[in-house]
Amino acid sequence: MATGEESSSSSGLSLEGINDVEDFVWGNQGESASVSLGRFSHLYDLMDMGNKAFREKRFEEAVNCYSRAHNIQPADPVVLNNRCAAYLRISQFLKNRPPSTSEHRPLSGLDPTIHAGLALKDADHLINLRSQSATPYILKANALILLERFELARDAIHSGLQVDASSNALRNLERIATNILGRRLHGRPARTDDFDCMLCLKLLYEPITTPCGHTFCRSCLFQSMDRGNRCPLCRTVLFISPRTCAISVTLNSIIERNFPQEFAERKLEHESLTNMGPDLMPLFVMDVVLPCQKLHLNIFEARYRLMVRRIMEGNRRMGMVILDPTTGSVADYACEVEITDCEPLPDGRFFLEVESRRRFRILRNWDQDGYRVAEVEWVQDLFPAEGTREKYDLQQTTNKVAAYARSWIRVAQEAGRRDQARLTELHRAEGLMPSTSDPESFSFWLATLTNQRPLERLSLLRLRDTKERLRRGYFYMKAAAEET
Repeated sequence: MATGEESSSSSGLSLEGINDVEDFVWGNQGESASVSLGRFSHLYDLMDMGNKAFREKRFEEAVNCYSRAHNIQPADPVVLNNRCAAYLRISQFLKNRPPSTSEHRPLSGLDPTIHAGLALKDADHLINLRSQSATPYILKANALILLERFELARDAIHSGLQVDASSNALRNLERIATNILGRRLHGRPARTDDFDCMLCLKLLYEPITTPCGHTFCRSCLFQSMDRGNRCPLCRTVLFISPRTCAISVTLNSIIERNFPQEFAERKLEHESLTNMGPDLMPLFVMDVVLPCQKLHLNIFEARYRLMVRRIMEGNRRMGMVILDPTTGSVADYACEVEITDCEPLPDGRFFLEVESRRRFRILRNWDQDGYRVAEVEWVQDLFPAEGTREKYDLQQTTNKVAAYARSWIRVAQEAGRRDQARLTELHRAEGLMPSTSDPESFSFWLATLTNQRPLERLSLLRLRDTKERLRRGYFYMKAAAEET
């Protein structure tokens, strides 16, 4: 399992007094008269193979040999001593193995804590057999240090020093345990439940202390308050909001400084929810939106209030999608929208202004904290190659439809002078008109000028033929003009 190169290059916690194992001599047969000569010969061979494997740093193979020997002679101190040392070596290797190595070459099997626990069990048994030797106490102290039970390790060291006060290994172990305990007691506070959020039961991240004196993760507190403006513990009414409530800078600094690894994990976990990556998208299930639209949303459901808070801490983008009536699940195509303005209201709602951007196809979707998240692929139209007749025809069609659209808008504005809402809508659409040099965007903008049913808009999202979308947009405008 652990090669010599890996073992020597491992950095981190080191073992003391376990440089080698004991040789099992033939004369030991006298200690077990009940074992036949044949079984003792097999025991001797197993110990010889185990010791050879240990010295070649094949520790799992060594443990296997020692365990088979232990089945033959369970109370033999040499067997227990050597197997304990092998368990400790495996635990040390696993504990010091860098995460980057595990990513490239993952290991399976028991973890370092279990190996150290097995070593501790053998060391306790060995102390009963060799109480006047320092070796069992050295083994026990190493096991307890690997298990991070430093107070008990120091007790075992002191017991061993009473047996052999001159043991350098025990002195070194005492220095290691004392240094670690000193850092924990004086350099940084011990990791206790006092630093945990009472809602998620994890290390506090961006802690907020309420006026009633309770402390929670910022995201946990406001997720709880989506269902009522009371403290989750004492039910005191709270008049706070994400916009006005600041995190406890001092407490956050203490946590970050004293528990850096766990804090980094919590930060990464938080960022994975707010910055999901280019191919993951939170979904707002409401309606079909086309690119080149601007609209307003009133967010009042608890699940979507949580989603909006996370989006606002990230890239301000989400997908808008409709439930497909034919399947009962979310439609396969949707559109990305960007929140351009967000107004938190006193009752916890959000009033949003959003602009639609790109369309995408949903590969799969799942629930996350009550709202949907999807894995997506971005979709574009299939364009004819530059310099071809098809490309020229597409541009000419776009220019002609654009000229008609400008005329159509002027006529619609003239007709809607007394309808302020309609006039505002037309002015907004005119301001969002893209350049005709981008036929795809222009074709979507054209479709936003007329009222179309959701399934018709969904069909336009699925369509990858720009010319066909321009034709449909022109048809809808002509039909709307004839109705007026």
